[in-house]
Amino acid sequence: MGQLMGGDPSLLRRINSAAVLRALRAAEPACSLTDLARVTGLSRPTVEGVLDGLTRAGLVAETTSQAPPGARRLGRPARRFRFRAEAGRLLGVEVGSRRVSAVLADLAGRRLGGVSRAVSTRAPADDRLARVTAAAGELLGRYDVAAPALRAVAVGTPGIVADDGSVALCTALPGWTGLPLGERLGESFQAPVLVENDANAAVLGERWVGAAVGADDVVMVLAGLSPGAGSLIGGRLHRGHAGAAGEIGALHLLGRLATPERLLSTAGTPVDPLDERAVARVLAQARAGDPRAGDAVARFVERLTHDVTALVLALDPELVVVGGWATGLEAVVEPLRRELDRLCLRPPRVVASALGPAAVATGAVRLALDRLEAELFTVA
Repeated sequence: MGQLMGGDPSLLRRINSAAVLRALRAAEPACSLTDLARVTGLSRPTVEGVLDGLTRAGLVAETTSQAPPGARRLGRPARRFRFRAEAGRLLGVEVGSRRVSAVLADLAGRRLGGVSRAVSTRAPADDRLARVTAAAGELLGRYDVAAPALRAVAVGTPGIVADDGSVALCTALPGWTGLPLGERLGESFQAPVLVENDANAAVLGERWVGAAVGADDVVMVLAGLSPGAGSLIGGRLHRGHAGAAGEIGALHLLGRLATPERLLSTAGTPVDPLDERAVARVLAQARAGDPRAGDAVARFVERLTHDVTALVLALDPELVVVGGWATGLEAVVEPLRRELDRLCLRPPRVVASALGPAAVATGAVRLALDRLEAELFTVA
């Protein structure tokens, strides 16, 4: 990036600082002063001044240059600098029907640890929120994270999420519709809190470090009895006009005979759409050759095919990722692929989630990292 002439000196400093910091993060573990000047297009004195400011801010540190073993060091060693990923922490949270999870990461997005706690499907909103803050507090305490070190918190939750972080509609969690989730959690954390739909968070996680790395047009399906989907179009999350994009679990309301509770029923008894253990049990019975379970899974795949086909025909993704919380969902990937090949004009690739049950919390970390990067690199 070349030098800008004239204008607001403080704006120029911010532009130069953003350029140097971005170069340092891309060059981990360290980068020399000469290389920083070359990559950014800034003069060495300008880079040195920027590094002094970033060092005072705690974001950059100078490192000791180590010569290879047995090598003779000639002259003065090159000054090298690194981005201090340990200067703060990011928190990704998943709120689910049967569990809450939290993942702690450094400022480079590297996972430091996680915690997961069970919660009742009937838990009222206040109890579920208390479980979230307790799990997060336990994790922060385990890694001795003081409140000022937490730079951003992101939460993945079922339901339609409004721009202000409230839950506009959620049928999966009692008392969740209308809940100002971002505001409530903001009372517990001294950091910005972002809230996103769980499937949207999951697709971001898969593209970051999962099965969709390198793909720009992706549909991620959380394939429960009432499925949801998150979509990327051109590498950007598609939320829709009011955050309701991907709510394919509502398609059964168009007049189909089987309700979600009956899809995987093997003995006439309804299956709780939130009971991932019951779903896993039927999938396992089908793999073992139980004919009633096999018929139930066939119904499940047929419904899932209809739901996913609607998205594929509308969005034309290059990749469909199938994930969720129930064990054994990878068994539906191949039959879903065959049906999409038959029904779609240009069938996408279909793969199983690489992150599994960790997809939502991982995507939440990605959202928190995006928030941090916007803070560090926005210069307007």
